[in-house]
Amino acid sequence: MTMVSPQKGSQQPSDRGAARPTAPRSRRVWGRPDLYTSYRQDMAMLNTRPKQLGVLAIVVVAAILPFVTSDDLLKILGTGLVLSIGAIGLNLLVGYAGQVSLGHAFFVGVGAYAASAIAGDPEGRYIGFGVDIVPVWILGGGIAAAVAGAIVAPIATRLRGLYLAIVTLGLVVIGGYIFTEWRDLSGGAQVGREAPQPVILGSDLTVDGAFTQEQKLYWLFLVVLVITAVLARNVARSRVGRALAAVRDRDVAAGVMGVELGRYKLIAFVLSSFFAGVCGSLLFVANGVFGPERFTLLLSVQFIAMVLIGGVATVSGSIMGAMLIALLPRISAELPSFLPFITSAANEHPNIFEVEIALYGALIVIFLLFEPRGLFGIWVRIRTYWKSFPFSY
Repeated sequence: MTMVSPQKGSQQPSDRGAARPTAPRSRRVWGRPDLYTSYRQDMAMLNTRPKQLGVLAIVVVAAILPFVTSDDLLKILGTGLVLSIGAIGLNLLVGYAGQVSLGHAFFVGVGAYAASAIAGDPEGRYIGFGVDIVPVWILGGGIAAAVAGAIVAPIATRLRGLYLAIVTLGLVVIGGYIFTEWRDLSGGAQVGREAPQPVILGSDLTVDGAFTQEQKLYWLFLVVLVITAVLARNVARSRVGRALAAVRDRDVAAGVMGVELGRYKLIAFVLSSFFAGVCGSLLFVANGVFGPERFTLLLSVQFIAMVLIGGVATVSGSIMGAMLIALLPRISAELPSFLPFITSAANEHPNIFEVEIALYGALIVIFLLFEPRGLFGIWVRIRTYWKSFPFSY
């Protein structure tokens, strides 16, 4: 084979000034454009465009809901928003860290009384410091409950399973006694204490004006819920959240890999207690008065039901479960007309309270048997079905 050498004077391409091949332009990927391509994207808070648009749409709809909803239903929905904050806190402890707790009502009570004391009248009958700035007494209730959680955590984290549940159940009993007997703080079981007044920029949210009381309180609760939900989601996708998941899944293996079990269990208790305190600081604002009888085992069972029904280890599932539990009184009020055998032995009228308790138990059993992932699991199934349509099998 003869090699032909370039002749002098012939034009040959050179590296200098020659056009270099350009990288192909990125094209839109049709069909499945939202596949994760990096670990950072997988751990992002809203890692796909549909999630971003969906969350934005939900927040916008929730914000305009007071304009199209009656005040009585809006009050129930506002209570559901506040309960969602407490449910998120319990889910951080039970769902993400795997620590069983039946004492959530105790920390809710600590937050409620701490916020009332911070915002209370210094010249009144009960303990009060006169700080009426809303963020101050909300954070004060959360911090007071977090301190209580930090005190209890070193004892509780030495146990697990049923033993831990019994210890936290004892907190409810002890807390009920303290709240009842410390009359300078709580007002006692017969009288109760006034909830803190939500005053923002000199405007009392409990007084009707351009907007009704229920509308203004609903927006306040919604803003606090959004802030706490973002905080919880950031915790769940951080190093702390991954350590809590390791403790939940296999604590012995997590300890061998270097995860400090006591430290992260303490963090889980403190975070859960903080969210419970924030929930307690707002829970009775709409009612105005509350007493020690509100922080019983039934309240703890309600929060457990919110977590199990909504979905364990999910922030959005906690909100779903809390909203459903908040609507149960309205649902149970309608059931006796269809179930005439549910009556009270005293006056032969439907016993709404007993119907409500029965619904808690029935919903927990149904979801544990047929959908352990809760309402969030149902939503995941629906989303997966339509994302893979028409190949939905």
